[in-house]
Amino acid sequence: MKRILTLAAACLMLAACTTTNVKSAAGLPTAPPQNALVLLAQPDIELKLLTASGLLEPRADWTASAKSNMQAAVEATLKGKSHKLTVLDPTTAMEGREGQVLRLNGAVGNSILAYGMYGVGLPSKTGFDWTLGDGAQLLAAKYGTDYALFVYGRGSYSSGGRVAMMIGAAALGVSIPMGGQQAFASLVELKTGKVIWFNQAIASPAADMRSPEGAKMLTEALLTGLPL
Repeated sequence: MKRILTLAAACLMLAACTTTNVKSAAGLPTAPPQNALVLLAQPDIELKLLTASGLLEPRADWTASAKSNMQAAVEATLKGKSHKLTVLDPTTAMEGREGQVLRLNGAVGNSILAYGMYGVGLPSKTGFDWTLGDGAQLLAAKYGTDYALFVYGRGSYSSGGRVAMMIGAAALGVSIPMGGQQAFASLVELKTGKVIWFNQAIASPAADMRSPEGAKMLTEALLTGLPL
C-alpha cells in the first residue's frame, strides 16, 4: 500500500508541471528584428496508444485533434506580437522540395535532442550550432518570410489495461513503462537555415495536447522564452 501511495504522489507531482529545456544559438541575434515576417508550419504531431502488451498503435483521431489544438494554441500565443505571422498551407506543404525541408526539420530537431542536449556531443559541434541548410531559402522565397517557427511532437498514452498492469506491478515493487509525450519548437532564420532558438517540453499529464486546454498548457511551456 505504501508503494502505491508513493506512486500516486509522484504522479500528482508530475501532473503539476511540464519541464522545458531552452537553447539559443551563440553569435546570432537574440531575437528577430521588429516587424520581421514569420512563417508558422503546421505542427508535426503523431500520437499512439500504448497497449497492455506494450505495443504502440497509431491513433489518427488523436493525432488530428492534437495538430488542430496545437496549431490554434500557437497562433493564439503569437497573436499581438510585433511580427507578422504567415501560416503555411498544410494541404500542399509536404509536396516536393518544400516537404523535404519540413521533414528535415524533424530530423535536425531529434539530432539536437540526441547530441545537443542529452547525448554525447558531436566533435564537429562547438556550442549550439545547427542548421537546416540552404534549402530553408525555398520557404523564404515562396512565402516571403524571414523566419520560420516549427513545432514537432510525438507521444503515447497508456490504455486502461496498461494502467491496471502498472498499478498491480507497483504493488509488487515492479516498474512498468507508461506512455509519455514530448514536443520541441525551433525558430529558424530562413536566409541561412540556422536554428537560432530551440526548446523541448516534456508534457505533464495535464498538458494533454488532445484537448484544447491541454494543448494551451503545453504550448505556453513550449514557447517560453521564444524571441518573438
